[in-house]
Amino acid sequence: MKHENQHYYSSLPDTRLKIQTVAESLRGHLYIFKTASGVFSFRKLDNGTKLLIEYMTIPEQEAILLDLGCGYGPIGIVLGYEATASKVFLVDVNKRAIWCTKENIKTNISNYKGRVRAMKSNYFEKFKANNLRFDGIYMNPPIRLGRREFLDICAQVPDFLTNRGFFQFVIRKKMGADIVLKNLKTLYDAQNVDIICKRGGYWVFKCFHES
Repeated sequence: MKHENQHYYSSLPDTRLKIQTVAESLRGHLYIFKTASGVFSFRKLDNGTKLLIEYMTIPEQEAILLDLGCGYGPIGIVLGYEATASKVFLVDVNKRAIWCTKENIKTNISNYKGRVRAMKSNYFEKFKANNLRFDGIYMNPPIRLGRREFLDICAQVPDFLTNRGFFQFVIRKKMGADIVLKNLKTLYDAQNVDIICKRGGYWVFKCFHES
């Protein structure tokens, strides 16, 4: 019988631990990621994450950025590597994922101390007490956990964005991208919801907090 805790969105996966290394060229730079069983897409970087990284907006000015549900950290690590003036937070509920992410930050970002931080958190849980707001929130959501949970997260996102903030994520069309689009237009002005890329069955969204 399979255990519920084996899912990558569990706090502590109980699958037998296997460590491996994934190398990926992202936005013209080679990254080396340590991965582990029980973490999302641990054998290779998934196509949705690759597409989001390719098309994500990275602020040139100083900003506070969040990789929400970071897995082993590729999105947030690319942000930390390229946005050298910014602070980057990477969070995941999976303890094994956070261990990998911390190792990968040290491997891929030389000036990470005090600027790039990974922590265990169930989505926004760690940020509710300190009222921290983000200029950019990025996510490849665990949509297999259920579209309703993702839509609940989408409803919380505006409360954690600055006035200039935006939310970018990737979703497979067959997993309900059309339904997600309709819901987003109830959370943001319709003109502030963009689909910036459609490729390989994936849609990349960008949503603005304000005009």
